[in-house]
Amino acid sequence: MSTAKENIEQEESFRDRIATVDKSGKRKWVFAQKPRGRFTNWRNYVSWLFFAVFLSIPFIQVNGRPLLLFNIPEAKFILFGKVFWPQDFFIFGLTMVSFVIFVVLFTAAFGRLFCGWICPQTIFMEMVFRKIEYLIEGDASEQRLLAKGPWNTDKILKKTSKHLIFYLMSFIIANFFLAYIIGVKDLWKIITEPVSEHFIGFLSLLLFSGIFYGVYAFFREQVCTVVCPYGRLQGVLLDRNSMIVAYDYKRGEPRGKLKDKEALSLGDCIDCLQCVKVCPTGIDIRNGTQLECVNCTACIDACDAIMDKVGRPRGLIRYASENGIASREPLRYTTRMKLYTALLLVLVVILSSLLITRKDVDATVMRTPGMLYQERGTDSISNLYNIKVANKTMQEIPLTVKLENKAGKVELIGGKPIIVKQEGQGSGSFFIVVPREAIQERKNILQLGLYHGTERIDLIKTTFLGPVKQ
Repeated sequence: MSTAKENIEQEESFRDRIATVDKSGKRKWVFAQKPRGRFTNWRNYVSWLFFAVFLSIPFIQVNGRPLLLFNIPEAKFILFGKVFWPQDFFIFGLTMVSFVIFVVLFTAAFGRLFCGWICPQTIFMEMVFRKIEYLIEGDASEQRLLAKGPWNTDKILKKTSKHLIFYLMSFIIANFFLAYIIGVKDLWKIITEPVSEHFIGFLSLLLFSGIFYGVYAFFREQVCTVVCPYGRLQGVLLDRNSMIVAYDYKRGEPRGKLKDKEALSLGDCIDCLQCVKVCPTGIDIRNGTQLECVNCTACIDACDAIMDKVGRPRGLIRYASENGIASREPLRYTTRMKLYTALLLVLVVILSSLLITRKDVDATVMRTPGMLYQERGTDSISNLYNIKVANKTMQEIPLTVKLENKAGKVELIGGKPIIVKQEGQGSGSFFIVVPREAIQERKNILQLGLYHGTERIDLIKTTFLGPVKQ
């Protein structure tokens, strides 16, 4: 009885810690075998597309602006050529809420498909740095021997060249990463002009390079298992109908060597451990869904290759759902997945409409605090207002204000239009003067038109205080 209990505890011990840490808490280095197969080929194609997009976006201009810019120090963001300032925070709030909902729905339907196929961390690690490592140090077995071997000339040359290339690649990635923050023009100034003129920018470049180098040379898969919250959240985001990379235990168990299959009526799994050897996070997919699994499909390709060799059908490890494995049904695009996909599309449409319909000139008009109305002679009443304007266009705009829905006039203090610089902010003050007979209530609603020349670019509502009617 105790022996059976010990065996069960031993089988489940993998859940006590992540695969890259041993019982004493020491890091276990993963020497992943080079994957080959149809899914690996498709991931290569996706990574080429990713690199094309990632490397080209900083150079794409829309109406004289970068396509995307996330200038956190200046609180200036550009999405698809449109500028967003702090006063557009509500759009970012909606975007973040929509993003969280998107992640929940996407994960519930498609599992960690993003992690294995599109995540920049996975793509850079597996499609750039790991391939450089294979090229210099060889496959997993050669890397393991090199790591255990003495520091001779061969090891010093290989390790030195690998880390120099790793840092060079990290430096290149850091340049592009910084281009997404400050723009290509400012980045080019840091590169071409004296360091003394752009000391903070140069330090930022070195800092990003060091971070990327540390991640891809040393921290590696620990980013996905220790830092990234997505892996730890999947336990509550996935359910038994979610699409995952899964081992078909119904077909594979009980495991056994190929020579014993016919005599002992064993399952299709020959316990070759190829799925474990190719895993970049060091897990055994046959233990079920684990937080370390990024759905990279390397284990699918490795298992399919073995199944081909032993004359068994492919798919012992495949994209499936837990319920699909249990009921021996193929993965289908279910009604639930269609519903989640429809909700995702609705979110994308809502966010796109917010971005497209957002105003290029945003103004806030407020009555001057602490002031009541002023009497203008015996026949008119005036209120003093302050206006703040954010210009999100690439041209300077002279603004005038006109009263739209009542008799009266607007008197700009200084008598000149409010000048708002390109991608800047402007402010001013003005009086609204309304005839006494046009005032019906203590508080009146007025509509103000903001004009650029003869073009009305915005319509704003504000309140106008008047005397109480006797």
